[in-house]
Amino acid sequence: MSNLCYLTIRELLNKLKASEITSEEVTKAYLDRISELDKKINSYVTVDVEGALEQAREADKKRSNGDEGALLGVPLALKDLIVTKGLRTTCSSKILENFVPPYDAFVTKKLKEAGAVIIGKTNMDEFAMGSSSETSYFGAVRNPWNTDKIPGGSSGGSAAAVSANLCAGALGSDTGGSIRQPAALCGVVGLKPTYGRVSRFGLVAFASSLDQIGPMTKDVEDAAILMNAIAGHDPMDSTCANEPMPDYTADINKGVKGLKIGIPEEYFTAGLDGEIEKSVRDNIKFLEDDGAKVVPVSLPHTKYGVPTYYVLAPAEASSNLARYDGVRYGFRNKDSEGLADMYKNTRKDGFGAEVKRRIMLGTYALSSGYYDAYYLKAQKVRTLIKNDFVTAFKKVDVIVTPTTPTAAFGIGEKTDDPLEMYLSDILTINANIAGIPGISVPCGFTADGLPIGLQALGAYFDEASLLRVAKVVEQKAGVLAENPSL
Repeated sequence: MSNLCYLTIRELLNKLKASEITSEEVTKAYLDRISELDKKINSYVTVDVEGALEQAREADKKRSNGDEGALLGVPLALKDLIVTKGLRTTCSSKILENFVPPYDAFVTKKLKEAGAVIIGKTNMDEFAMGSSSETSYFGAVRNPWNTDKIPGGSSGGSAAAVSANLCAGALGSDTGGSIRQPAALCGVVGLKPTYGRVSRFGLVAFASSLDQIGPMTKDVEDAAILMNAIAGHDPMDSTCANEPMPDYTADINKGVKGLKIGIPEEYFTAGLDGEIEKSVRDNIKFLEDDGAKVVPVSLPHTKYGVPTYYVLAPAEASSNLARYDGVRYGFRNKDSEGLADMYKNTRKDGFGAEVKRRIMLGTYALSSGYYDAYYLKAQKVRTLIKNDFVTAFKKVDVIVTPTTPTAAFGIGEKTDDPLEMYLSDILTINANIAGIPGISVPCGFTADGLPIGLQALGAYFDEASLLRVAKVVEQKAGVLAENPSL
């Protein structure tokens, strides 16, 4: 039955509809595989064995009664900052180690309505603050392709679980590349939708103007299937756009003939690994051969992305994380004298080093006397970066770049150098600053057998064009048949 774990969402749905398999069989196969293999990669924080089996039996019952939910009976995992009613949501932090939410996130509710089986919650960088999934209170996640390497972050658990076939698909969140970067490093597909395309209601906030939930899947069509399930307007999220919802699977096989694809010189500069550049350029040639027109474009403010992000994101984090005070829910330090002491000790003991670092950075940037010099200036540069993309998309339909400057690096290699760690998101951050959609699709391997990702960036609410480009890359690159040997 473990062969079931290698099937895509589309393949599973076809077999379930044809009554060749049951959801209970599939779910059991995944649970057995997690039990056997996850100790090697640590991709899950919580596995809901009883709950998943109960959901699977319910899905089978519904199908026998003629129900055809869009994801009926498909086992999925959620990054552990998407709240799930009755199932703990920790953000991989000690401060929320035992937090059980009383409600479902919008996307959780949508998946349940579509009939999905929520198999568990995936490990991540604490409060999504990290690029390597090493800052988790529950221990580092490991890359299934080489367990001495990082899987990327912060959605490293979701990426590793999908890559290792420990779920049919997963949701992650992307604040500065946290879906696309781990997707690239683990050899899976990761889509960051346009800001506002998917509701953030029930997503534990890191940086509210940058966070976005998206799918992480085994192939491009699966990403489209999950987008159909989770996207759409939600009145509970004031930043959620009330835009028409396409069927994301409709044009996925349309090819790229006639599309104008922009290649920004700023993304192919010093620091980009040679193997990655070659693989991405080879795939750009595939797109050209398939009928796309390749056009050079310039995004002149690209170099300001990292400093802008590391003012804006920590500033919003320092505000969002003020709610974790030990009073209402979560961890509380019991050995304190007085309220102020309890606040201080709770936050000192409950948060990890990277979270504390970013809270302090953000508090400093927002403090009296520095607000204009840092936060206000960063907001102005944000507008310049956004305008670069708006101008570029007047000339082209899609922009293609590498997803990451290097392949997966070693566990512990960059933990003592925060700046070096922050630079690993240099190619993904600007899409979040501008709010545009982006996708990473596997496009090759390094000589050491580590996955390489190609990134496609699109105009606002044009995820459909990204999926078309990604589908062609997926077909031409031919890396889908590869699986990590755990």
